[in-house]
Amino acid sequence: MFKKVLGIIFILLLISSYTYGKDKIMVATSIAPLAYFIENVGGDRVDVTTLIPPGGNPHTYEPTPRQMMIVSRSDLYVKVGSGIEFELMWMNKIEALNKHMSVCDASKGITLINTSDIQEEPEHGQIKGDEHGHSHHGIKDPHIWLSPANAVIITENIMNSLSDKDAAGSEYYFQNASSLINRLRLLKENISITLKDISKRQFFIFHPAWAYFARDFNLEQVPVELSGKDPTPERLGKLVKRAIKDDIKVIFSSPQFSKKSADVIAREINGKVVFIDPMPEDYISNLEKTAQLFQENLK
Repeated sequence: MFKKVLGIIFILLLISSYTYGKDKIMVATSIAPLAYFIENVGGDRVDVTTLIPPGGNPHTYEPTPRQMMIVSRSDLYVKVGSGIEFELMWMNKIEALNKHMSVCDASKGITLINTSDIQEEPEHGQIKGDEHGHSHHGIKDPHIWLSPANAVIITENIMNSLSDKDAAGSEYYFQNASSLINRLRLLKENISITLKDISKRQFFIFHPAWAYFARDFNLEQVPVELSGKDPTPERLGKLVKRAIKDDIKVIFSSPQFSKKSADVIAREINGKVVFIDPMPEDYISNLEKTAQLFQENLK
């Protein structure tokens, strides 16, 4: 009798869980920072799935069959929209898989930075091209989420898309978005204070993901990697000379990428490699930590 009662309770819990889940908006997204914004705006009215896992590389990751099955049942997909390679490769397939799914472009209203603005200084006043002679001019930096100012716009885009999908929750989403936007604006103020008195405004970075952050806080990133490719020995030599000339002792790197080239430069300048994460699960805490690492290492 007791086992039968337990069985009935278990079935009721399953039914309750299934019904509760169906009441939620199923949202899929590409990266963890967007999931952070969606969860903070959507609260208990959304169920969020992130396709690229922690530590995954957004330039090379391929979704699993199970993830694609989840996407096929999702109500909304929030894409970065700024040109990350994962979306360039998979977004058409994702949209074709679920014709009833709405798509939110998180980059709507954000001014994108041209990657030529963060490349090595061109020679003879010309924009450098790749080995095929193609100019980098016109290629946009996709890492929009690493700017607190951009994060405010992303939050508003997500709020609008959730409200379009669930009109009954519009006020709820508005209140949650307002709270998050206040925290993001405070984050920007606090980072500005943290970085106000650093003596070095340039930083060497292996994968140049931090242009929007640098723009927000009057910094200059010097990339080791260019156009997704490891530096040539000639470029490594130039970077070492520049680091020595400018008294650079730290090479920043991302946990999603190999740090071999960063290690080479660090050894040559008697410096060190410091990791900063461009794909944070806890967005605000991570950017606060990043600002602290800049403050400690750019003195």
